[in-house]
Amino acid sequence: MDPLDFLEPEELLSFLHVQKTELSCMENPHTFITQLRDHDLIPEDRYKKMKRMRSKDKMKKAFYEALDWLERERSQHIRLFWRSVFKDAIMKQYPTLQLLHYSLMNGSFESDIQLPEKVEKEDTDKRKGKESSEDEEGEVKKANSGKRKRKQNRKIVSDEEEEQAGPSSPVKKKSKKICFSSPLKKGEKSEIWTWAFFKSQLLVTCGRQEGTLYRDKLAKGEKCIMVNKEWFTPAEFEELAGKRSSRNWRKSIRCKGTPLGKLIQEGHLKSVRYRGSKTAKKSLFPSEDLNTVSEDEDDEDENEESDQDNEDQDSSSSREGGTDEEEETEEQTEQQSEARHDSGRKVFNVTCGALTGTLHKHRFASGYRGKSIRTETSWMTPVEFAKLASGQADSCWRKDIRWEGKPLGVLTEAKILAIHSLRCPCTRCSPDSKDLENQKNDDVCCICKSEGQEEEEEEEELVMCDRCPRSFHQKCHLPHVEEAVLGDSSPWVCTLCEYRTGPECYYQDEMTQEAVVSRQITHHMLECQYLLLRLCCADEEQTFAKDPNLYLSDYSSVIETPMWLGSVADKLQKQLYQTVGEFVSDVQLVFTNCASYNREDAEILATGNRLKELFDREFKNVFNISE
Repeated sequence: MDPLDFLEPEELLSFLHVQKTELSCMENPHTFITQLRDHDLIPEDRYKKMKRMRSKDKMKKAFYEALDWLERERSQHIRLFWRSVFKDAIMKQYPTLQLLHYSLMNGSFESDIQLPEKVEKEDTDKRKGKESSEDEEGEVKKANSGKRKRKQNRKIVSDEEEEQAGPSSPVKKKSKKICFSSPLKKGEKSEIWTWAFFKSQLLVTCGRQEGTLYRDKLAKGEKCIMVNKEWFTPAEFEELAGKRSSRNWRKSIRCKGTPLGKLIQEGHLKSVRYRGSKTAKKSLFPSEDLNTVSEDEDDEDENEESDQDNEDQDSSSSREGGTDEEEETEEQTEQQSEARHDSGRKVFNVTCGALTGTLHKHRFASGYRGKSIRTETSWMTPVEFAKLASGQADSCWRKDIRWEGKPLGVLTEAKILAIHSLRCPCTRCSPDSKDLENQKNDDVCCICKSEGQEEEEEEEELVMCDRCPRSFHQKCHLPHVEEAVLGDSSPWVCTLCEYRTGPECYYQDEMTQEAVVSRQITHHMLECQYLLLRLCCADEEQTFAKDPNLYLSDYSSVIETPMWLGSVADKLQKQLYQTVGEFVSDVQLVFTNCASYNREDAEILATGNRLKELFDREFKNVFNISE
C-alpha cells in the first residue's frame, strides 16, 4: 500500500512546503541530492555547486534553497519527488524520511499541512493597506490578482486530475482517504509488519476504528494503542470499537486484515498477559482457533447489537469453564517442564498426521522461516510441513505438529526452540538466493556426517544433489565428484537418485544369487555404488566407516582380516573388484568381523545386524533375486 497513490499533488506539495526546513537539516545529504539530480529534479549546475560545499551551514542553506526552487519550479513533478526519496535504499540512510513516510501512512501529516488562517489574512491586509482607494482601478488589480492566483493553483493540478474533473467542474477534486485495509486479493501475501518504518508501530483496526499500536508497550503489557492522542489497552480498544461482546482482542484487532493473534503466534509481535483482563490466560496456543474473517463479515459483526441474554450466557460459560482452563494450564506447565529436560537435544522426531520427519534445532527460526524439518525427500519450514500433511493452508503448526505425543508449541514455550525476532539478520531469516538454495540440502555430508570446510585444504566443500536433500563431500560420494562437475552449471544428481530414476537398473526377470555374484562388476558398477552408499548413509554413528585398528588396540589380535566400509569404497572407486561377488564378500566380512569381536557388546551387535539386514534386503531388490 503506497500512500502516494491516495494523495493529491496539492497535498504532497503542501507537505514538502512544511518539511523543507526539516529536510535541509539532514546529516550528509549528498546521497539525497544525488537522487534528485538523477531524476532531473534539480539543475546540474546547482547540484555541482552543492557537491563542492564543505561547510555544513552553507550546505543546509543551499539544500533549503534547492528544495524551495523545486517547490516553485517543479511543482508538477511533486509525486515523482516523493517517490524518488521514499526508495528503501534512501530511507535506510535517512531516518527523517522514514518518519515522514510513516506520517503519510497514518494520516498524521494532515495536521501539519494546515497552515494558520492568520498568515493569509495578514498578507491580504498588507496588500489592502498599500492600495490608495477602492476605485475601479483597484478593483481591476484585485480581480487580476485573483486570476493569477487561480492560474497558479491550476498549474499544481496534474493532467490526470484535470481530465477527471472535467472542463465544466470548477470544484477541486476531493482528497481520497487513505485506506488501511488490505487491497490484496484473497490468497495473496503481503507482510506489512515487516516494513522497515514499522519497526516500532503498526497501524491496526478493529471494525471501523483505527489506531496505532506500539510494539514495545504491547510486549510489556502496557496501554499500547493510541487513538486521538489517548492510550488504550487492546481490550479497551476493542470496547471502543463496539466489539466488547467478542472479548477476544487477538482475533478482532487486525493489522492489514491479519489478526494480532496470528502475528503473535508467528513471532512478528510479542505480548504478555494483561492485568485485569478476563479473557487473558496462559496458553501454548493463544490463537490456534483463529480464522481470518472477511471485511464484509467484520462490518456485519460491528453493526449487530448483542442482547443482554447472550451476554449473561457468555459470562456463565466463562465462569463454568474456569476450572477447565486451570486444568489445561497445569497440563501445559507439566509438558513444558518435561520438555526442558530435552533442552540439550539438537534433533527432534516429529509427526503431523501420517507424515514423519526430523526437526533440526540449529535450522529453526519460526513457522515460516528456516527450513528446519527434514523428510525423506526435502527440507521444509514447519508451516510447509503442516500444510503438506493436512492439505490445509490455515493449519496451526504449533498445535498440529507433534513431538513425542506433545504439540510442538511445548518446545517454543519452554524456549528450547527460540523464535527469531522479526528483524533478525541471520541467513535463515534474511536469506539471499544462495542461502535459499543451501536450505534445500543437508548441512553435513550424508556419508561421513561432517560439514564441508572451505578454509581447510584437506576438506572439500559440500556438493548438493539437485534432486534430493542430500549433500556429499567430493571424495565421500561414489563415484568421486570431479572438479569439472563443480564448475558445470548443469544440475548434478547423486548416485542414489540416479539409480532410482534409471529404468535400465531394474531387472525384469528374476535371478539367482549365484548368477548375480558371478557377473563382471564393470556392468553393475552403479548398483554396487548405490548399495554401498545406502549402507554408509544408514551408519549414523560411523561405527563401520573407519579402520578399527585406529581406535581398538587389540583388534588385530582377534580379527585376522580387518575390513570396513571406507576400505570397500576405496576399492570400488579404484575398480579393484572383478566380480559382484568380490564386492559382496567384503561387505559381508565387515559384519562377520563385527559379530566376532563384539560378542559381549549387545548395542554394537544390534547395529551390525540392522545394517546387514538392510544390505541383504537391498541387494535382493536391486538384482531382483528370487528367495
